[in-house]
Amino acid sequence: MNRVLSILIGLAVALWLLSYTVFIVDQRKYAIVTSLGEMRQIIEEPGLHFKFPPFQSVVFIEKRTMLLETPESDRFSATEKDGQKTDLLVNAMVKWQIADPKLNYVSMGPDEARTRERLAQAIKAALSEEVAKHSAHDLVSTERGSVADAVRLRVAADVKQIGVDIVDLHIKRVDYTDQANTAVLERMKAERLRIAAELRAQGNAELERIRSDADRQSNIAVSEAKRDAEIARGEGDAKASQIYAQAFGQNPEFYKFYRSLEAYRASFKSRSDVMVVDPNSEFFKYMKNPDALGAKK
Repeated sequence: MNRVLSILIGLAVALWLLSYTVFIVDQRKYAIVTSLGEMRQIIEEPGLHFKFPPFQSVVFIEKRTMLLETPESDRFSATEKDGQKTDLLVNAMVKWQIADPKLNYVSMGPDEARTRERLAQAIKAALSEEVAKHSAHDLVSTERGSVADAVRLRVAADVKQIGVDIVDLHIKRVDYTDQANTAVLERMKAERLRIAAELRAQGNAELERIRSDADRQSNIAVSEAKRDAEIARGEGDAKASQIYAQAFGQNPEFYKFYRSLEAYRASFKSRSDVMVVDPNSEFFKYMKNPDALGAKK
């Protein structure tokens, strides 16, 4: 009985010692064997392995691709074309993994939270520099992909020093802050007003040009019409004079009578008109003797 008990106790102690000596490496983990705080071995293959307590201990590091998302409240300043700054809310998501467990352990230690913190700092710094190179409008509308690529390259180069690889990085969200929304609306309003003023000025200038051209053409047309009228009037007067000369040349006495009538009409426009003339004057020839028209000279 005592012998069986001793055997059982021995087996229990052996199993206890074996539990401290044997460890299993999961296929999703790296195993780092340390001795008195110094790294001795990195085990990447899954399976059953041995250590020698109490001098050796094992630290497990994640081998799988992990996900890190930056806070949605992080603010970054974009630079507008006029040099002004616009605050944006930028949120990025990163897929990463530990590619060099030895370098990661030496740099960050066994605590994965320190690696995550270091990665988050690298992403924030890269976002700050890249966002500052673009305008808010470009980031919101067209440049999000190119900024994400630039940030990924910068972060990958940075965290490579701690044994981390960046599998993928993309920007989930780019939004204006409440204050920036107001500023953007005011800037858009001012821009539209400026464009409207320019178009209005161009329209007024075109109106003045058209009006000036119309006035010039009108003056030319009027001048040409007056010129043509004067020419026509002169030609008409000349023709009339020619006809008068031909007509009156056929009967000179009638011509004298007609001229006398014109003189009477011009002289006696009003009953109050007074004229002092010798009664025997030639002026009253046809008035005193109407038959004189038919008299022969």
